Amino acid sequence: MHRCALTAVTLVVCASAAVAQAPRNFPATALRGEIVVTAPPELLLNRQPARLAPGARIRAMDNMLVMSGAALNQRMLVNYTLDLQGQLLDVWILNPAELARRPWPSTPQEAATWRFNADLQTWSRP
Repeated sequence: MHRCALTAVTLVVCASAAVAQAPRNFPATALRGEIVVTAPPELLLNRQPARLAPGARIRAMDNMLVMSGAALNQRMLVNYTLDLQGQLLDVWILNPAELARRPWPSTPQEAATWRFNADLQTWSRP
C-alpha cells in the first residue's frame, strides 16, 4: 500500500517538474516590454502608465501564477498581450532562454509588419 502511494507521489512530482520546464509558446499578438507594478492594477509599461485588465494573469519564469501585489516595484522584462481596451491581459515574465529570442516586436506596428514563425517562436523583420 505504501509503495503505491509513494509511486503515485513520485509520478506527480516528476510530471509537475516536466510541465514547469516545458518551453512556453507565445501567441503572435504577444509584445515584449518592461513592466513595474506600482499599485495594482496600475503599473508602468515601458515607463508609461498602464493597467492590468480584470482577470489578468501574470506568469513567472516557471509559468506559475504571480499575484500582482507580490511583484510590487520589481522591474520585469515580459511578453504580454492586451485586451480590447488596451489593458494588459496575459503577462509572461521571461526566463533567459526566452529573452534570447530576438528580435521580438515591442509595438503593434512592428508585429503587423514582421513575420512570426509560431513553431519556432521566432520573428523576422522584413
